Amino acid sequence: MGIFSFFSKEKKETLDKGLSKTKESVFGKIARAIAGKSKVDDEVLDNLEEVLITSDVGVETTLNIIQRIEKRVASDKYVNTEELNRILKEEIEALLTENNTPGADDFELPEGKKPYVIMVAGVNGVGKTTTIGKLAYQFKKKGKSVYLGAADTFRAAAVEQLVIWGERVGVPVVKQKMGSDPASVAYDTLSSAVANDADVVIIDTAGRLHNKTNLMNELTKIKNVMRKVVPDAPHEVLLVLDGSTGQNAFEQAKQFSKATEVTAMAITKLDGTAKGGVVIGISDQFKIPVKYIGLGEGIEDLQVFNKTEFVNSLFGAD
Repeated sequence: MGIFSFFSKEKKETLDKGLSKTKESVFGKIARAIAGKSKVDDEVLDNLEEVLITSDVGVETTLNIIQRIEKRVASDKYVNTEELNRILKEEIEALLTENNTPGADDFELPEGKKPYVIMVAGVNGVGKTTTIGKLAYQFKKKGKSVYLGAADTFRAAAVEQLVIWGERVGVPVVKQKMGSDPASVAYDTLSSAVANDADVVIIDTAGRLHNKTNLMNELTKIKNVMRKVVPDAPHEVLLVLDGSTGQNAFEQAKQFSKATEVTAMAITKLDGTAKGGVVIGISDQFKIPVKYIGLGEGIEDLQVFNKTEFVNSLFGAD
């Protein structure tokens, strides 16, 4: 089955709606950047560079894209401004394809990993717990048994929120009292999951960045303790970032990547912002697959990141 087989009309509509603010902002800026110009020259490229940087694509990624377009312009000799959107779309899609491993079709789990253990990281307020709840819902909808571990034991609200999501989705949540050892919660969660033949375990972790050494030690300890139950756990370390924070999301990705081995990312809150360009920059700069994107508050509003559909939606293509 093809990689894009599951991308339904409903998902496309959700994606189009979620990226509408980014699309309007970016293309409004591009229109102004090429106003009165008939061909792509140095001035147009300078203006385009400014558009991409101010759209939170990031400086390094922007320079990469501009260099790609310069090569196209040089080889084609004469490129008119009407072709610029098409070339920009093609180069961004190529960039995303080069810098990411192919994603799953639709919330699929790898064979031979049971339970499949996902450790979720991210600062407070990025939508971490909500993303866990939505993931649990998607996995359960596919007939998988899911366990959640409330290992963010430093915030009562984090545990309470996870319990609410567990009740909403209908999956068990393993928790301990406030201030408990997060690694102990992770151990109990995996032990219960193994005993009950669960398919997926999702562990919430504390989102504190003020002391990177403490964060690193804590995440390492959680991993080591989990491996006493499931030797190759975690199978995935998912970093959740708030897309509406723009460049701040880059900094968080940088700090967490130093603190632990992040293997996948989820970028949330893209529906309420014009900063959707951050997805392109983060994909390019960190060479870590963006696996999921959040496009709203609804339980269904988490999508597996589909590079082609994302670019098509951003550029208004079918």
